[in-house]
Amino acid sequence: MRIHLQNQPNDRLFDFSHAMWDEAAVRAGETGHQVTIGTTVADFTSAMTTAEALVCDASVIKARFPCPAPHLRFIFATNAGLDRLAPYDWLPPGAILMNNRGTHAAKAGEFALMAVLMLANRIPEMVTHQRAGRWEKLWGATLAARRITIVGLGALGGTLAGHAARFGMPVTGVRNTAAPHPDCARVLTMEALDSVLPETDILVLACPLTARTRGLMDRNRLSALPAGAGLVNIGRGELLDQDALCDLLESGHIGAAVLDVFTPEPIPEGHRLWSTPNVIISPHTSADDPATYNPRSLDIFLANLRAHRDGKPLPNQFDIARGY
Repeated sequence: MRIHLQNQPNDRLFDFSHAMWDEAAVRAGETGHQVTIGTTVADFTSAMTTAEALVCDASVIKARFPCPAPHLRFIFATNAGLDRLAPYDWLPPGAILMNNRGTHAAKAGEFALMAVLMLANRIPEMVTHQRAGRWEKLWGATLAARRITIVGLGALGGTLAGHAARFGMPVTGVRNTAAPHPDCARVLTMEALDSVLPETDILVLACPLTARTRGLMDRNRLSALPAGAGLVNIGRGELLDQDALCDLLESGHIGAAVLDVFTPEPIPEGHRLWSTPNVIISPHTSADDPATYNPRSLDIFLANLRAHRDGKPLPNQFDIARGY
């Protein structure tokens, strides 16, 4: 198969290399593919004349499609969430779109656990006091018995659920179906979200952005959390009402937040988030480990090619109707 890997011209930390591909091919036992790697627009345009499969970041897809790609059968985006590629009318006829769901699980799970520990130990408040030059003792708590609700039980939320359960936290998972999850004490559907918010000490948003989840945590739902509750968002900024969150942090109703995603990104200079108390900001870096990201992405891509060759469903085929 003719496979093209397109690097981003402005993010060399996540470049693919032929050595990286060769190592992945050995791990997967894949041979015989013709692989090209490009960075420039000219590289991309030339490769698309013959490529059957494309591996690249969603930003490349957004910038370069639609384009002539007469032989293209597979597009593997090295991102889990592909909401910014909607409405998908750029997709070449007959081509299968895939995401790299699973690449982020280990790193994002550890980041989310760190965020939960920071909330339990009131680190965002300590940082606010530090910036003000104020010495004020704050007492944290262990995680055991703290009630955590995780919205989204995919690779990100599901991994965190395992970590939280091992710390003795009663875990409530919220997703589209109420099918049991091994690390959750209970799983509720999205329709039951309102019922669990008043008994949630820490709320974690780890779901994809879809038409159904956009604006999920509006002012009313954020206000339904108990006084002093903590919030973590590793999903998308558009999952919540950002201004309402800032208001509730300023009033003290929400105790603290650890946020990795925002609307817009990057956060503009002078935006109120920069001065809102009791917030830890990470610049959309919770899920990415440069040392493992591309190798793991290639492993997932090759596993999908193998599934297709064996006549099995593609684990990472993107469902346009569902949005994930």
